[in-house]
Amino acid sequence: MSQHARWRRLAGLGARFLTVGAVSTLIEIAVFNLLVFAFDVDLVMAKIVASLVALVNAYLGNREWTFRDRGGHSRGVELTLFVIVNAACTALGALIVWAGVAVATLLLGREAGPVAVNAVNLGSIAIVVLVRFLLYHFVVFRGARRPKPGATADAT
Repeated sequence: MSQHARWRRLAGLGARFLTVGAVSTLIEIAVFNLLVFAFDVDLVMAKIVASLVALVNAYLGNREWTFRDRGGHSRGVELTLFVIVNAACTALGALIVWAGVAVATLLLGREAGPVAVNAVNLGSIAIVVLVRFLLYHFVVFRGARRPKPGATADAT
């Protein structure tokens, strides 16, 4: 495969990943804001719950669309790796929100409001998206998907 073809394939993979991620992000932001501002849930707990809710969409979208041709692991191993990677990414996102809101509070000299909290939350999402893509690509959905039993290889 030529270098140009590799970059084109990676760009397509990245675009699909970002599309699934955008929908998951909207789900995460909506749930986060609902929990924090409507139900007065603790920031870290809200971040964790919102991330977990968005993961259902993320797994299905990435498994069935983004990385549909990848995944040399059995479904059980793949799902286990997905959960481990996302637990680590959720913890990273929560840590960033906790630290970012603490810094914003210090810089502002008062409790951080909705704009500052959401700015920190969006920053945490951006960082975690990059980490998540790399881990999905190189760990969770690694390698070519095995053909189903009885299936023959395509001659093209």
